[in-house]
Amino acid sequence: MKTLKILLIEDDVIEVMKFNRVVSSNNLPHTIIEANNGEEALELLKDKDNIPDIILLDLNMPKINGIEFLSILKKDEFLKYVPTIILTTSSNQRDLVACYEIGIAGYVLKPLKYEEYVSKIEKLLAYWSINELKKL
Repeated sequence: MKTLKILLIEDDVIEVMKFNRVVSSNNLPHTIIEANNGEEALELLKDKDNIPDIILLDLNMPKINGIEFLSILKKDEFLKYVPTIILTTSSNQRDLVACYEIGIAGYVLKPLKYEEYVSKIEKLLAYWSINELKKL
């Protein structure tokens, strides 16, 4: 399993802590870069020497929401190849369709039960750590 550099874009502090707990308690070797919203993430992504392997993106955020962030990301000739996975509580079909139309790599619903959340995150990270990713 290769080590991933993950950009987690999430405005809920509890969700960030939960994600970090799953990674650390399972001794997963991944590096997590945190952004509280789309604007902060876009600032981080300006550093072309520190581009993540994957982006985990919440949809419901202040300033720039997830769909707006995706639209900006996919127009960037350099960043459009970074696999972006939606990690959200929104089961809204319009959101799902809009995200796939823009070009996401996956759409994962956050379950309410912690055990199910752990299972989904482990599988998600295991999947992406065996993928061949474009080196930017």
